Order: sequence, then C-alpha cells, then structure tokens
Amino acid sequence: MEFAFYFAAGVAVASTLRVITHTNPVHALLYLVVSLLAVSMTFFSLGAPFAGVLEIIVYAGAIMVLFVFVVMMLNLGPATADQERQWLTPGVWIGPGLLSAAMLALLLYVLLGNSSGAAIGLSTIDAKAVGTHLYGPYLLAVELASMLLLAALVAAYHLGRHEAKEPTA
Repeated sequence: MEFAFYFAAGVAVASTLRVITHTNPVHALLYLVVSLLAVSMTFFSLGAPFAGVLEIIVYAGAIMVLFVFVVMMLNLGPATADQERQWLTPGVWIGPGLLSAAMLALLLYVLLGNSSGAAIGLSTIDAKAVGTHLYGPYLLAVELASMLLLAALVAAYHLGRHEAKEPTA
C-alpha cells in the first residue's frame, strides 16, 4: 500500500504540474481530472475510502462539470469551433491517457494484491466516523467553509449577472 500511495502522489503531482503549465484550458481540464483521480487514489491507499469516493463525486464529478460548462460558455462564435477541433486532436489524449492507465494499473494492483493495510498500521475509516468528526470537534471549520462557499456563490452571481441597461436620454 505504501507503493500505491507514493505512485498515486507522483501521478497527482505530475498531472497538477501539467494543469499549471498548459495554456490551453481544455488540455488543463483533462489533466485536472487525472490529478483529482490520483488524489482520490491516495485517500484509498491511506485507508479512507469514504474520503476517496467523496473526492471523485464532488471534485471529479460536480466541479469538473462546472469547469466544462464555463469553458463552453466562453466560446464566442463559429471561429472557436475550428480552434476546438485543433485542441482535441488525438495527440492531446496521450498524456492524460497514459497517466490514467497508470492509475488504473495501480488500482488493479491494490484491489487484486493480497497486501492489506494492517501490515503498515492502516485501518479503514467509515462514513460514521467522518460525520462524527466533522460535526463534532471540527464543526467550526465546516461552518466557516460553508460560509466561504456561500460568499463565493453570491460574488459569482453579482459578477456574472447582466444588468438591464437603461436608455440614456
């Protein structure tokens, strides 16, 4: 399991560096998906499957759909259709595909291997334990995070809305 953790962490770092260094938003999104899946795999290898599944559902699922929606909204006309065709050539998928294949091989290694987390002192954390901690000693941090997200939502609404323009006399 220690190998799985370090391998997934390495894939996460490599794909995150590609997210930062890419100037093309579509390519960066592809690497961001791989990075989020690798972080989820690190949670799995640490014995926290609930946190790993939440990482996949919340970040790789919902947040990525939001990012793709924003990229789609930024298309300004038919000229961008040709640009998108150039962005999504088969060569673009080689990097994220190789990293995803490596993560799949690691997942199969962990699932089919006989090594258990008990050998290195890991134990599985269930959903009840996560909920007890989130709404127990970490209640203030959870509430502050929710207020921060609410403030970001309100700011995004006010920045993105189009006010009706009044005719000038």
